[in-house]
Amino acid sequence: MKALKDLNCIQNFGEFGGVNPSISDSSTYTFLAAKTMFDTFEGNTEGCYLYTRHSSPSNLYLGEAMAELEGTEFANVYASGMGAISSVLLQLCQSGDHILSGRTIYGGTYAFMKNFTSKFNINTDFVDITNLELLEASITPSTKLIYCEALSNPLLEVADIRSLSKLAKKHHIPLVVDNTFSPMFIQAASLGADIVIHSLTKFINGTSDCVAGAVCASKDFCLSLKDVNSGAAMLLGSTLDSLRAASILKNMRTLHLRMSKHSENALYLAQSFESIGVRTVYPGLESHPGHQLMNSMIVKEIGYGGIFTLDLGTLDKANTYMELLQEHQLGYLAVSLGFYKTLFSASGTSTSSEIDIEEQAKMGLSPGLIRFSVGLDGDIAATFKRMKECLDKVL
Repeated sequence: MKALKDLNCIQNFGEFGGVNPSISDSSTYTFLAAKTMFDTFEGNTEGCYLYTRHSSPSNLYLGEAMAELEGTEFANVYASGMGAISSVLLQLCQSGDHILSGRTIYGGTYAFMKNFTSKFNINTDFVDITNLELLEASITPSTKLIYCEALSNPLLEVADIRSLSKLAKKHHIPLVVDNTFSPMFIQAASLGADIVIHSLTKFINGTSDCVAGAVCASKDFCLSLKDVNSGAAMLLGSTLDSLRAASILKNMRTLHLRMSKHSENALYLAQSFESIGVRTVYPGLESHPGHQLMNSMIVKEIGYGGIFTLDLGTLDKANTYMELLQEHQLGYLAVSLGFYKTLFSASGTSTSSEIDIEEQAKMGLSPGLIRFSVGLDGDIAATFKRMKECLDKVL
């Protein structure tokens, strides 16, 4: 069983002795010698700051915490999860290259790969990431990476990261894993991922008040993203604001407590809805096809995560149910996840709407599927009772 990481072992304190790191509220930094500025532009001077689009102390503090969380050598932070994803893909690929991606991924990532990178003659095949034979057969001489989500959005397919890593290494290409749904309880780098991406907007920040992302990888790769001549992140300018970096770093200190409670509540609700005959998907359920695989990968003290889905069959039923839940103050009809209140949306018409209807049908995304990001309710049994009362009015 994997050990639970203790992020409180990271001791960054302020330059004046404050228990929180000082916030660097500057866009540019001064030099005592002109040559040092030149050396910093060339990337030859560690510990010097030039311009916040390059780096800032506050962003580096958060990056250190993210590297500790994922067990990687280094980490960069960005202004959004898509800023992190797009930077990685464009850093690894050039015109004529090929990406292999899981097909049940976040709609924004899908749209970026299908509609945007194709403008630069970078093409993507979306495949069933759980079918390793099909995946390997899809690798071509121009394939530059395998991309997947540890838990796919929104179908909650479980990626076999160990096997995917072996396959990627066999073909000398990196495995890139989006671990947004599963911070702390899936440690993707230790399972073999070469690059781990997060939307910090979600569970890691936990307060739905900012947008941010992270890339956790080797020091060489993270520095390549910041290269002034060829770094995708540097040249795209997806820089995280220092004030937000400091805020997220503070919130990370309670991540293990929050994730444990999100998981506890989600498991209770998933088991309860399944017991009354509602089609429920959650990796903590024995009925989930990836349940045993999940057990072999997770940090069990944290659990199986805070996301589950219900399929009510039709969009009308899903919409009516979500409106009732919100009316009865059981959560918010909203996208995103990781908030202290439960959030819910019909994925096919929201976060997966970039995927065309035909492809949604092929991948098994029902119009009546509702994705729940379960909150930190203190009495989850009472919450379920009220959720069931709302459901009885719909079914």
